Amino acid sequence: MQKIKNLACLLIVSLVLFSCGEYQKVLNKGSVEEQYKMAVKLYESKKYSKALRLFEKVTPTYRGKPQMERIQYMVAQSNFNEKDYSISGYYFDRFAKNYPKSSKKEEAAFLSAYSYKLASPVYSKDPTETIKALEAFQSFINDYPDSDKIEEANQHYKDLRYKLQKKYFEIAKTYYRTADYDMRNYKAAIQAFDNLLADYLGSEFKEEALFYRLKAAHDFVLKSTIRRKPERVDDAVRAYEKLERNFPKSKFMEEANTMLVTLKEEKKVAEELIAKQLEFQKKQKETIIK
Repeated sequence: MQKIKNLACLLIVSLVLFSCGEYQKVLNKGSVEEQYKMAVKLYESKKYSKALRLFEKVTPTYRGKPQMERIQYMVAQSNFNEKDYSISGYYFDRFAKNYPKSSKKEEAAFLSAYSYKLASPVYSKDPTETIKALEAFQSFINDYPDSDKIEEANQHYKDLRYKLQKKYFEIAKTYYRTADYDMRNYKAAIQAFDNLLADYLGSEFKEEALFYRLKAAHDFVLKSTIRRKPERVDDAVRAYEKLERNFPKSKFMEEANTMLVTLKEEKKVAEELIAKQLEFQKKQKETIIK
């Protein structure tokens, strides 16, 4: 019994070695046709990494020929199965553009977008792949409104849109949180919240973004010089009114109302001081003239 097991193991090892040897031989010294046939065989056997090396070898020869359509699709699919999603997204996109009459065009367009989504990192990192995926899904939705993948595509689009919103919302909040150390960040925070609200109408973060937009403007007033306060109070009051108009029953309204009282007091005091300064300057000029 043990001898049979040993023989079976030996046979398996021999087959593996022979297979590897045959692969290396075709890879390095085989004809283009032999390399193509083995690449397809390996692809169908789900040995995608090895298949890709052979496809890379034969691509220059088959470029512009009928076989190239199949090769390009298998290259895209192989990279997808190897989880090289940025690369598969690129190749699926190329396939869809290069072969507009292909029966696999719609599938390739969807897989291109989906690949970019899978390549998309967490919201806090570089959003390049996320933006690519969002644009790709938008194109798919526009081009294939009747696709059986349309519901899934719409959900992926929403997921990606949410991820970008969260990124820009957190950036704006970071500006606000660090403004105590650098007053320029109050302006940066206000602008970032304004951009988020303008770029993503109906954002899931709208209520909180409006509140923090008000909070940043309110705190900026408190840190401002007397001369700057009136105009900045007006800006903060407009932010309050926008929050109240959009979310009159917001959980933030109690704090927002307190801030509004403070803003009005700050403006009143600032305007009184400015008026006194102007009056003082006027009297000085009259004294000099006399």
